[in-house]
Amino acid sequence: MSDPALPATMRAMLLELPGKPLRLAELPVPRPGADEVLIRLEACGVCRTDLHVVDGELPDPKLPLVPGHEAVGRVAALGRGVARFRPGDRVGVPWLGWTCGQCAYCRSGRENLCERPLFTGYTRDGGYAEYMVADARYVFPVPGHYGAAEAAPLLCAGLIGYRSLKMAHDPQRPDAAGALGLYGFGAAAHIVAQLARHQGWRLFAFVKPGDRAALEFARMLGAEWAGGSDERPPVALDAAIIYAPVGALVPAALRALAPGGRLVCAGIHMSDIPSFPYDILWHERSVHSVANLTRADGDEFLALAPLVPVVTTVETLPLEQANEALARLRDGRLTGAAVLTMGL
Repeated sequence: MSDPALPATMRAMLLELPGKPLRLAELPVPRPGADEVLIRLEACGVCRTDLHVVDGELPDPKLPLVPGHEAVGRVAALGRGVARFRPGDRVGVPWLGWTCGQCAYCRSGRENLCERPLFTGYTRDGGYAEYMVADARYVFPVPGHYGAAEAAPLLCAGLIGYRSLKMAHDPQRPDAAGALGLYGFGAAAHIVAQLARHQGWRLFAFVKPGDRAALEFARMLGAEWAGGSDERPPVALDAAIIYAPVGALVPAALRALAPGGRLVCAGIHMSDIPSFPYDILWHERSVHSVANLTRADGDEFLALAPLVPVVTTVETLPLEQANEALARLRDGRLTGAAVLTMGL
């Protein structure tokens, strides 16, 4: 039930039309429905997927829309039927915001492929606001090890990064780690680099040619080699993960793979992949995509992160500077992840 002491309105950054700047708006504080929680937000990460939504590269968003899907805050009110949480619990909300629970994918433990999903900050309102409602099934307890801003990138960059790293493993040798290439060294890669090192992978980082800051950041996080995405690594890679939304990196990464190597494309959007000769795919190289996450991924990763421990590098900006944060992400002017803070 809702708390009568809750404020009537809240500040939020609103997308009214893709391709246009977000507008700071005063909106009614939402009330949780059945099986939902209301969250008083403290921070929300700024993800490249947000950029794809705002720039119109992902079709048919809910409009008007509050973007954002790396949201961290405290439970403020419970909807009918919610027993997992109590007011005051510290929680986070990821990209996958609702699934039907009835389709063949949901019933076989593959809810990330649900036929009728809803996505936080895309087809339902997200975390660029002082309050949000979320389906309690897709809300995770946040480890107490982290502050709100430091925890925010774990909810997408971390979760999708974790799922992509699991997919990079050869299923015939799931515990084996070898040479791993990371293409695009931003929010997700800086988390995955720490997980990969923890698992024993040798790390090779590929950045936008000429980006010296990214090269140094990758080396600081344990890359034994770092170079431009137009370069070949000094050894053949057992696996590679592409985080940059650049289709031309697919043939480049295939050329860097050893026979039997696995290439994982971790983004929700990518520019067109150019044609390439079959011989760079031959010798049982394979290409995989990552779609969303499962609740099991979230539980596993959020239990593992403080044990590694994963340390997130964040740059914080106030909520009303969301357009500046998106512009810096678009232009590649961030180290680690941008996080909006609510100042409540």
